[in-house]
Amino acid sequence: MSPLVIILALGVFVAIFGIALVYVSSLLGPRQPQSQMKLTPYECGLEGERREDTKISVNFYLTAILFILFDIEIIFMYPWAVAFGDYLSAGNGVYIFAVMAVFLAIFIFGLIWEIKSKALEWE
Repeated sequence: MSPLVIILALGVFVAIFGIALVYVSSLLGPRQPQSQMKLTPYECGLEGERREDTKISVNFYLTAILFILFDIEIIFMYPWAVAFGDYLSAGNGVYIFAVMAVFLAIFIFGLIWEIKSKALEWE
């Protein structure tokens, strides 16, 4: 069997097993109606406040997403840097370097676009 068939079979098994677990837990789990008291927020013994007008700046979310995006970029660069010596000795160094250059160019283009669109500026 080819490795692709094994990976696909494993993926199908995991998906079916996950769906089966969710279905069995819904059958065997407790069926208690949700009371209004259970749905209210609890904060250290004080009655919770529900304020619909709380506005959190989008800049917080944008900064977090950008941090995760560039963090993942760095995570992808570590194995490349470790394996690059092996590719050089095998004669594939130029190809692998070009692939990483395209990868970095896409991210640098994105960073330049963010700076020009003032996505990183807080007012």
